[in-house]
Order: sequence, then structure tokens, then C-alpha cells
Amino acid sequence: MAGELDPRAAGARRFDGQVAVITGGGQGIGSATARRLAQEGASIVIGDMVAETSDRVCAAIREFGGECVISLGDLSRWENAEALMRRAMETYGRIDVLANIAGGTIWFQSFQYYTPEQIQAEMDRSFWTAMWCCRATLPHMIQQGSGSIVNIATHAVTGRFRVPYAAAKAGQIGMTTSLAREVAHLGIRVNCIAPSGTAADDPQQYRASTRSSEIPMGRRGEADEQAAAIAFLASHDASYITGQVLAVGGGQPYPF
Repeated sequence: MAGELDPRAAGARRFDGQVAVITGGGQGIGSATARRLAQEGASIVIGDMVAETSDRVCAAIREFGGECVISLGDLSRWENAEALMRRAMETYGRIDVLANIAGGTIWFQSFQYYTPEQIQAEMDRSFWTAMWCCRATLPHMIQQGSGSIVNIATHAVTGRFRVPYAAAKAGQIGMTTSLAREVAHLGIRVNCIAPSGTAADDPQQYRASTRSSEIPMGRRGEADEQAAAIAFLASHDASYITGQVLAVGGGQPYPF
């Protein structure tokens, strides 16, 4: 298995015997995270809307000896989030890690040009998916007395031209810090990463001309690098960390 995904993870087996649910696992950071955690021993449950890309990631995981199943559905709807966790429990009997990666900005424009439908779509995609999945997985983690949730925010909460997306991701930060306080005594950790620009398959998803000045290191992070940060926060190496927002590549994710 070493070298099939990321040579930097070779030999690490921090997730042996664990089950990880990855939302948005069919592409981008979600795909890299699914592969990374599988490489480190986790059984993977991908929650996504796109069968083709999810099947491809799942096949790659199985090819290098990992275990993976898929639950398809729009996770901005409660019933699909609940079905995703039910799929994990019916297949593997536990949920040790939830990585809420599904989401991402749709439009890039001044706020006055957003239609109500566009605002709702941005909030559904980048806030409600994480909210419902946290709620759906929590009873299972509470019952087993352990678990780790990693949400994905963004440095764009201080940016421009994506107000609904920024609001949705700021909501994930608030959900992280509040929920972490509620469940820490139950053995459950909740953390968040806030990436700056991340290299994407679709160049239109990244606008270097308008955002390069926001990134201190002057380059986009790779999906595998974001996956490594998620793996750290989800692992026993971070067993003392909860309620934290880790800025990845962009300094502080918010100015307070």
C-alpha cells in the first residue's frame, strides 16, 4: 500500500480498525482524504452525489487493499445524511471519523448580484451538509464513547465576492467551536481546517489573479496536503486537540 497514494504517509497506520465517513469523497480534498485515511488503515464510507467519481475513488482504494463503500445523495437534506451514517453502521458497525468536506463555492460575484436561489444553494451546499452530517453521526459516536469530526472552513471568510459561501463556512467554524465544548467530556473531538487556495481539477475553481495576495506562501495548497492536515486532526496524534480551527496556508482564518 505504501506509495499508492502519498509516499509521505508510507508506513503510517493511525487508523487501523477504524471507520471514516468522508463527505464529498469523490473529488478534490475529499478524494485525497479518503485515499489517505484508507492508506493508513481506515475503512472508508464515501458520501457524495456523483456516482462516477465516487466509484473511481472507491475502486482505487480497493485496488491497494483498502475497504470502501458509497452512499449517494444530496447531503444538504437530512434524510440523506441520516442514510449515509446508517450505511456506515450497517456495513462496519461504528463511525470513528467524520470528515465534512462536501461543499465549495458556486458563484463568484458581488453580493448584490446574487439571487435568492443562488444564496440558498450556496448555504445548502456549504453549511447544511456539514450541519446534518454532524447531527446524524453524533448519536453513534456518543454510544461508542469516542470519535473525531473534522469540518472544512475557508480563509475566504475574510475575502470578497463570495458572501453566502463565506457565511456558510463561518457557520462551520461556529459549529465546530460550540459542538466541541458540548461533546468533549464524551470522548468526541471536533476540529476544523480553514484552507486558502487549493489546487483543483477545474481551473475555474481557483482564481489566482484575485486571491494570490491572500496566500502568504504564494501558492495553492495541494489536495494531498489538506488531506494530511485532516488526517492529523482525526488521528490519535491529536487526541488532546478539540475546538480548534487550523489555518492551512493562509494565516489566521478570521480576524479575531
